[in-house]
Formats: sequence, structure tokens, C-alpha cells
Amino acid sequence: MLTRWQNPLALAARLLMALLFLPEGIGKISHFPATVGYIASAGLPWPQLAALLAIALEVGASLALLAGFQTRWMALLLAAFCLATALFFHPFWAVAADQAMLQQIMFFKNLALAGGLLMLSAFGAGAWSVDGRRKL
Repeated sequence: MLTRWQNPLALAARLLMALLFLPEGIGKISHFPATVGYIASAGLPWPQLAALLAIALEVGASLALLAGFQTRWMALLLAAFCLATALFFHPFWAVAADQAMLQQIMFFKNLALAGGLLMLSAFGAGAWSVDGRRKL
């Protein structure tokens, strides 16, 4: 029944995911010192390198999702990124009670995003994409 909607829905999914990650990646560029400081505050090693990798992933993978290029791999990388950011930056179990609810929401939002990205990885970009055109 919904088969005729698969391609427009896949396009919408890619656009909506990119709409989240692309501005975040660009924001990290324009606020690079703050991004590095935030990563350092989480206790992660090499915060400058981690910031550069996060920017490259968020911007690069978002643009790839928009085009539907290597969608399965880009979505898989972004899903792993979401899981890592949930664990390292939203530890609701280890923060003060007044911060726990917001961190829990952010944690589970990242898990839900990872789930949506895993669906894109499993089912691909659809026909309205570079990946879809390459199959022709």
C-alpha cells in the first residue's frame, strides 16, 4: 500500500537527518574553541582532533545524505556518532538531579536518532538519490 511512497519518504528521511547534523557541524566550525573545550570537559583525549573529526563527519555525512551518496555507510557512521555522543556527553546517571531530566532526554534522543539512521543504513537512500541512480 505504501510502496509508492517509499522514495519520497526515503528522501524526506535523508533531508530531515541532514537538517539536524549539518547546522551542528557548521556551528562547531564557527565555535571551534568552545567545541574543543566541551569535548575536553568530557574527559576525551585529543579534543582538537575529536572536534575536527566531528566536524568532518557531521558536515560530510550530512551532505552525502542530502545527495543520497553512500547513504548506507554515512548513516552507519552517524549512528555510531550518535551512540558515542549519548554515552560521553549525556550521562544522565552521573549528573546532578536538576540536570538529570534534560540529559536523559538528550541521551534517548540520540538513541532514537541512531535507530532512524540504522533504518537508512538497512534500507538505503531510495531511487531518488545518487545511490539509486548508480544502480540503473
